[in-house]
Amino acid sequence: MAAGHGPWGRRLRGIGGLVLSLALTLFGLLVVTFVIGRIMPIDPVMKVVGERATQAQYEAARIAMGLDKPLWEQFAIYVGDVLRGDLGRSISTGHPVAQDLKRVFPATIELATLGTLIGVLVGVPLGVIAAARRGSWVDQVARVVALVGYSMPIFWLGLMGLLVFYGMLGWVGGPGRQGIIYDGMVPDVTGMILLDSLIAGDWGAFRDAFSHIVLPASLLGYFSLAYISRMTRSFMLEQLSAEYVTTARVKGLSETRVIWGHAFRNISVPLITVIALSFASLLEGSVLTEIIFSWPGIGQYITKAMLAGDMNAVLGGTLLIGACFVGLNLISDMLYRVLDPRAR
Repeated sequence: MAAGHGPWGRRLRGIGGLVLSLALTLFGLLVVTFVIGRIMPIDPVMKVVGERATQAQYEAARIAMGLDKPLWEQFAIYVGDVLRGDLGRSISTGHPVAQDLKRVFPATIELATLGTLIGVLVGVPLGVIAAARRGSWVDQVARVVALVGYSMPIFWLGLMGLLVFYGMLGWVGGPGRQGIIYDGMVPDVTGMILLDSLIAGDWGAFRDAFSHIVLPASLLGYFSLAYISRMTRSFMLEQLSAEYVTTARVKGLSETRVIWGHAFRNISVPLITVIALSFASLLEGSVLTEIIFSWPGIGQYITKAMLAGDMNAVLGGTLLIGACFVGLNLISDMLYRVLDPRAR
């Protein structure tokens, strides 16, 4: 057998192709963020020196920021800085952008993770049952739930949720991650208050944090389950019409075993990709939710930075979200190869 044509050769080629694809995707992401920083109608030099600066001060700052160099050289410097973890300094906070992102990103991860869990735990069974009972009232309800989830403006649902469940009924905590009493009381280990309060054994702080996160997480979870249930239903309908399902039924297998033991097993692999993309979309699409609920995550951070013309913070946040998309796609692709022998 020729070298490179055996199983190890195929594996190495597969790994090499995956690494090359990842490198090209990340390079494209760097190009996009660099171009965005240059075409935005915001003068970064003016944001640093202020409108009252003299022309000499302006030129000195421009040279110090490297904006007098050719674009290719600016891009090379930008790539080198990013590879070293240097995303610049935020004008708004005065801190390194990487430090700011390390502080705010765990809040978004916590919110998106809980929202995705809600979407999976409700959306997957709903989609399976809707497909198994196609045309029934359960199917109609599932389709309406998905349609409303796609159609309703998230800011309106957020405001109505705060008005009803916080303002009128008092069932949940208000905006923010914690009440004033518990603010700063839990040691910061992971940046995720629910997890940190469990580590500290502070059940009062845990209940308070949960009361604040449950409403925005449920809101994001509703949009996640709308997408997941729709895709699950579509996958299941395709499998339930396959010949092997008919054969299983003819053999006398129970409907529960046919649906969950055979059809659902075959959709579990593409469903992983759907869940990964849903999680990634919640990471970058929770901007309005974070603003409405005063959630100090990356969405609110990028929004404030954009309003202040803080391009280092905007580009750093955009780069982080893009890298998360790439990473989640890579993980889902690897799981696809592990769980489905046909993809190896």
